[in-house]
This record gives sequence, C-alpha cells and structure tokens, in this order.
Amino acid sequence: MSHVLSARPPSSQITRLLQARTGMTQVAAHVAKSWDRCLNRYSMEPDAERNTIVLDADSVRARQQTFGELLGVARAEMENLYEQIAGSGYAVILSDADAVVLSAITDPGLKREFRGAGLWIGAVWSEQNEGTNGLGTAIAERMPVTVHCGEHFRRYNVGLSCCGAPILDVDGSVLAVLDASAASSADTRPVQSHTMALVSMSANLIARCHFLSRFKDAWVLRFHSRAEFVGLLHEALMAIDGNGRILAVNESAVVQLGMSTRAQLVGRLLDDILPFDFATLEQRASSEPASLWPMRDIAYGRRFFANARAPLGHHHRALPAPAVAPTVAAVVPARQHVGSDPRMQHNLNCGRQLFGRRVPILLQGATGTGKEVFAKALHRASSWAERPFVAVNCAAIPEALIESELFGYTRGAFTDAAREGHVGKIRQSSGGTLFLDEIGDMPLALQTRLLRVLEEHEIVPLGGDSAIPVDLHPISATHHDLLQMVQLGTFREDLYYRLNGITLDLPTLRERTDKRELIQTLLAEEASQGRPPGIDEAALQRLLDYPWPGNIRQLRNVLRTAAALGGDRGCIGLAHLPREITGEHRHAVVAAPAPGSDEPGPLRTAERDALRRELERMHWNISRTAELLGVSRNTLYRKIRKHEIVLPD
Repeated sequence: MSHVLSARPPSSQITRLLQARTGMTQVAAHVAKSWDRCLNRYSMEPDAERNTIVLDADSVRARQQTFGELLGVARAEMENLYEQIAGSGYAVILSDADAVVLSAITDPGLKREFRGAGLWIGAVWSEQNEGTNGLGTAIAERMPVTVHCGEHFRRYNVGLSCCGAPILDVDGSVLAVLDASAASSADTRPVQSHTMALVSMSANLIARCHFLSRFKDAWVLRFHSRAEFVGLLHEALMAIDGNGRILAVNESAVVQLGMSTRAQLVGRLLDDILPFDFATLEQRASSEPASLWPMRDIAYGRRFFANARAPLGHHHRALPAPAVAPTVAAVVPARQHVGSDPRMQHNLNCGRQLFGRRVPILLQGATGTGKEVFAKALHRASSWAERPFVAVNCAAIPEALIESELFGYTRGAFTDAAREGHVGKIRQSSGGTLFLDEIGDMPLALQTRLLRVLEEHEIVPLGGDSAIPVDLHPISATHHDLLQMVQLGTFREDLYYRLNGITLDLPTLRERTDKRELIQTLLAEEASQGRPPGIDEAALQRLLDYPWPGNIRQLRNVLRTAAALGGDRGCIGLAHLPREITGEHRHAVVAAPAPGSDEPGPLRTAERDALRRELERMHWNISRTAELLGVSRNTLYRKIRKHEIVLPD
C-alpha cells in the first residue's frame, strides 16, 4: 500500500482509500484531513506493526503534577461520565496536550483488552505516533471528534471506536483531552453519537471549572442570552482585573459576543464591550451577588442576562447604586422542582443542556421517583416552554386503545369513533414536549410505528392516507431495564437508541440527600391560605429515617394526609403520621397477634414483609404480583389491606 501513497495523493484518493477501509460512502472531514497529515506530513505507514511509545512512571507523575487541582476535578468528572456509559465496553481516558495518557477508568474485566490495544497510563497517542485516533486528532483539530473502527489510520487500531473532546485552557489552547474508547468493533454509530455528546459535555464542564478556579482572584462576569442558562454549562465567562480590563474569556463569550477570536476581547476595557463600567460590575457583585440583570452589548445591541462574582476573599459591601437598568427577577430556576440532591442537580444540568439541543432524553428510575416532575422541569427550561407538555402513560392505556390515543384517527376510522375524529397525543405535543412514561410497556407493534414517526417527523392517523408533519421533542421514562429488554427481544434496539440520546438515572428517595428540603417543598404545596403547616422535629426525623419504598409519590400522600390531620394546630406531629412510619405498628405486630387473627405476631410480620418485598420487586404492579404469587387481584388487595401496606399510588 505504501508505494501507492508515496506521492501526495489528492483528497479524492484519500476519500477512496477511506471508503475502501470503512465501507462507508460518506467520509468525515476531520478523518480525511487527519489521514492527509499522516500520509504527507508524518510519512506514516498504515500497515506498520504496533510500537506504542510509553513514558516511564516518573515522567507521567511529573506531567500529572503540572495539572494540580485540575486533575482531581477531571477525575471526578471522568467518574461521572463512566457511570453514564458503564457496561457498554468503554474506557474513559484523560490525556495531556501531548496526547500522553494521564488517567483512565476501565471496566476491570476489559483491562487486558485495552492494554493490548495500547491504552494505558503513559502511552503516547499523538497523531505523529498512532495516526488518526480520538486523542491525537482531537488535539490536532481543536474540536470534538469521533474515529470509528476503520477510520483509524493504523490498521492495528481498527478494532477501536473513539470519541475525543479537547479541554480548552483559558487562552483557548488545548489543555487536555477527554476520550471514551471501546476496544470492540461491535460498537455502533448510534451508540458512538450518544457517547460523543456525553464526552463533549464533560470536557466543557472540566474547562469551565478550570476557568473559574484559574481566576478565583479576579472579577468574573457570567452571562447568557437566556437567563436560566447563567450558572450552567454553556454560560459565557469573562475574567476582569481591578482596573476593568478583560483578562480572559471562554469560548461561549467569544461566540455570544459575535467575535471570531479571544484576541478581539482580551486586553480591552469592559466598557468598550458592554454598556457599563467596572464600578457598576463591582457594585453588582458586592451588593447583589445572586441577582441577574439585563444588558446589551455595544456592537450589536444583543440582549443578555448577567451575574457577577467577586474575587475570593473580597468583602461584600453596600455601594451607591449607579444609574443602570433596573434588576429583573431571575427566571424561576427549574432546579427548585427537582431538589438540591447532587445527583439530581447533575441530571438536571445534563438534561437541560442536551434537551435544549433536541437530544432525546430517557429517564430511568423506580416508580414514584418523580420522572414526570423532572420531565416538566426540562420542558420549562426549554425554548419551547410555552408550547404543550403532553404526557402519555404507556402502561395505563389499554393496549387496544393506545394506538388511537397516540396517533389519533380520522372521522369514521372505526366503530364508535368520535364523529370529528381525534388528534392524538403525538400531534397535540407538536412543537412542545412529548413525555412517554413507562415506554417499556409499549407493545412491540406500536414501537415500530413510533420509531417511524420519530425518524420521519410525520404521522398518519388511523384511517388516514396522508402524512401530517410534526415537530417532536421526546422524553421517555421507564422503571424497566430497556437494554435487557432489547437483549430479550421485547424492546426494539433501534427505538432504544433513537429515544436514548442520554439516560438519566433518578435516585430513589431513600438515596437522596435533600429529603428535608423536599418535605418542606411538598408541605408548602399543601399550604392553607398561604401558610404551610409546620412539623415538629420528632415527626420530621421519623420522615427522614423512613426508607420510602413508594418514593416521592408516597411521601406526598403521607404529607397531604398529615397536613389535613394537623390542620387545626397548624403543626404535624407523630400522631398524624401512619403507623408504619412511626414504628408503632411494627412493634404491635411483633408483640401480639392482630385482633381476630389466629396467626402469631412473628408469622404475620413475615407474611407482611414477604408481600411488601414482592410488590417492590414487581414495582408495585398489582396484576404482576398477583400472578407471581398465584392469587387473584382481589385476594392480593385483601392481603394489602390486612397488613395496612401503603401503595405508592
């Protein structure tokens, strides 16, 4: 092959070579450019044997130390990323700007496979050494790249599937690269697209943390054209010294201010760019650090919402207010609807960034964990928040009706059809958000129709013969393991990857760290005449200690009942809580048989515990639990009443 490529080949020849290697008619521009560099700048041989360069431990340690605290930040985000893609055969890798691997998280069962592929600490994966690959090519292109199997220049790397994204330094240069690589050609492009979005987001998060840490002793202006994005991943950041001169900006600031390079902003005075001076910035950061205010840039008059952070150690003080536009109330943040638990906040940040870019979201979580509330929070934070939010519970609609409910029907489509026809949930949601709850319970035949609608963005109602265009933004939710269902053949693989732009796992209530806050929020919703009921410390502690098998839905029902019972005093006490929460019921059952029962206390307790365990295992589905236990639904309900088990609903 080398004799054919000895002279500089035209781009069309490189394209043909890539097409022959990959079997694909379309060749990514960054891959073709990388191959051109490998052939003509580095004079590399695609069929050469592996000779991966690996630095010694002291050299690696020295490179790691240059990162300081940032290496810990990066490692934490790598762990978050790995949790998102665990089980899919990927390793998460961090390299420096020379493509030297500094850290990696790998499935223990695949370590030997990755080591055989040359992916280990100290390995040098620059283009000059390893040809086209996720780490080296991301550095060369200064942009996120995917390199799939045969797109790798070195033939011995064609078993790899790589997604690399550069982590930019405060001056815009490449500081490091975050990469997710699978040492298996079984990886598919839809999976890789999903992984690439996660890797890019994690790289941006690390870069943002680095910027804020690097300029902790400077004034930082944070802004975005949408108020709810200030403080999140894609906010613009501008570091300013005590004289009002711009020290640095991030990539988002360059883009939002309509500039082409950082050099057009760095070194200039703040009031050259924005319609206020440093004194105004100082006043805002000192007296109103949590407030957002509107502003417009001087060049184009574009509107932004801004917030300012004072240097670390700066003492806030009240300053005379300058003549500026009045402060506007910040948009009610979506985060108040999902609590302050770190996992929920991470989910919310990821979900808002991706859903705003039309990436479909899949919510995974046990029954009652607040999947619909979370979906509504994403909807409220989107640019189509004023359009409908349409929820469909795929498990609650009878199978015979779900097709007409989803897709609608024309007049006279079937017997008993409404005279005027029916629009259907999908068309109702057009332009807004379609929430498909319990998507794992959708029949296979309808999964095929739904996939077609999602891919073609048009729908044909039952009884109709013409397609109607729809604008869809889907969020799906389930308590099932959809990937396992795919393997069992009960859920379509192509639909799974079409709905799963990203999977967000919602923790159970007992795993959350913000239960106290959630209790106060739910009590506020039960407020009578604007005053939420109080709760004494003993009752609150019992609520915090209870395991909540029915999750937030059960908590809401308990608080609603307790608030009604404690309404006269305006305060909830232990007497207003159910016995399974206070512990009185459990002790009474163990101590003595229930009145009118021939069963001893321990036996009754054992039956109750076994019944609750099976209900939880079946996610509180009465029909499935009854079938599992070999009893009728009525018998199961009698047992539930007998043991005073509180159902989540």
